[in-house]
Amino acid sequence: MKQSEDLQIAIAKTGFYSGFNRIVAIGSKTILAVLILWAALRPESAAPILADIQSFTVNNFAGWYMYVTFFFVLVCFGLALWPKSGRTKLGRADDKPDFSNFSWFSMMFGAGIGVGMLTYSTAEPIFHFANNPDVIKGLVEAKSEENVRLAYKWATFHYAFTPWACYGIVGMALAYFSYNRGLPLTIRSGLVPLFGKHLSGPLGHIVDIVAILATIVGVGVTIGYGVSQFASGLFNITGAEWIISDAGKPTLMAQLVALVIIMLASIVSAISGVRKGIKWLSNINMGLSFFLLLFFLIFGATVFAFKTFFLAIWDYILAFPKMSLSVWSASGNETEKALAGWQAAWSVFYWAWWIGFAPFVGLFLARVSKGRTVREYVLGAMLVPTLMCLTWFALVGGTAVDLELSGIANNAIIGADISAQLFQTINLMLSPALAVVMSIIIVILLLTYLVTSADSAILIINTISSAGDRRQKHSKHIIVWGLILTSVVAVLLKVGGMDALRSIMIIGALPFSLVMALMSFSLIKFLLFDSRNET
Repeated sequence: MKQSEDLQIAIAKTGFYSGFNRIVAIGSKTILAVLILWAALRPESAAPILADIQSFTVNNFAGWYMYVTFFFVLVCFGLALWPKSGRTKLGRADDKPDFSNFSWFSMMFGAGIGVGMLTYSTAEPIFHFANNPDVIKGLVEAKSEENVRLAYKWATFHYAFTPWACYGIVGMALAYFSYNRGLPLTIRSGLVPLFGKHLSGPLGHIVDIVAILATIVGVGVTIGYGVSQFASGLFNITGAEWIISDAGKPTLMAQLVALVIIMLASIVSAISGVRKGIKWLSNINMGLSFFLLLFFLIFGATVFAFKTFFLAIWDYILAFPKMSLSVWSASGNETEKALAGWQAAWSVFYWAWWIGFAPFVGLFLARVSKGRTVREYVLGAMLVPTLMCLTWFALVGGTAVDLELSGIANNAIIGADISAQLFQTINLMLSPALAVVMSIIIVILLLTYLVTSADSAILIINTISSAGDRRQKHSKHIIVWGLILTSVVAVLLKVGGMDALRSIMIIGALPFSLVMALMSFSLIKFLLFDSRNET
């Protein structure tokens, strides 16, 4: 493979899009504008149409989502363990990492999954404690002590190797082909070993547009869950009735107010760039995360958590291949249909979510991982965040499960809306006054995680649109993309709430999953079999 002359991406020299590829920038904005206008003007038909398309996607591509994500895990670990590829540095031989290990881990975790931990560290174990495939099969009783290990096995499945492999594939491909081969730091560069100079034209534009659309829908779901939990936190602090509906869910008004606050902060942070705003926020939210974990370590179900942590790792590793390769059909018997419904609501949804997140998290990981070896990158981008997620599940989720098992919660946590389950756990642990104090800390932490995710996404979309230009000089485009992301989340919340966001994300992530599969083959081809890959 030649160097950057193999990939010539047209860049506008003048006008509003100076420094950007007009086709990628305008094409992706046009598609999103059509979506926004359609959802805003035809809300009564948008939700059911999205639901129907989602059902078609799940019924026909659930197996693809399951198998391809398992493939990503195999590729990441295979490249790290293979001696030749594992010792390959992402950059020149004398390149040193730009960030300390702490800042590196903080930014990876904050951009990749931090918001999910605040919502799902309680919700994931609690939901699977109430229902999971083993319960559906009749192997164990729901909400029983015997179901705890099985609940954690399934919870771990969704937050351990697989999401980080999705991010890792994209980040590794972009870092290697950019820093080692002189290609632009944009999504299409990861496919150059397969398609070469053809990516300079329409094929490459389509790849980058697909990546931008996947980023918008993946981040949109994250922000949707985040603003709902933000609203629930404000309700726990203030008790203002306008925040929560009679059904116990955050009102649309509360979600939209939270969305505006978060996106304004995100735009300001994105304009300040990675080394200032994002790094600063990532360090803050990692520090607050450790404080929250320390609180649960001291005041939560500590013994239960430690036991759960190690058993979850053991059970997950043993069951991982079978869980990854099991695909249930909605056309089978009643049990099979129930299993397929569970898989669509959980595993397929998660895999689509992580794939939707992969363009921006992967490109972000590439930006902050220069100077690391492939082996160091995989260990840092997969194993460390996996252990962090399991720590959250054990300490936070373990306390919630223990409160339900002991009868103290009396279904108060299980029965709460997903956005309120963490706050309900806090309420059961502390006096009302202390619960308010802890809720304020959680809301601040949630805000920093949401801002980190959103501003990282905006910067990455700008980078993709500008053919890999990493310089922070396009404030007007940062503002435009921030407004587009805000509009997408707002109209979909209005149309169908989180269900509409989930639908558009499962649909939108599918094309990019193919791009990621091709990226995997590019890495395999070049790092393992191409003798010219020595730098």
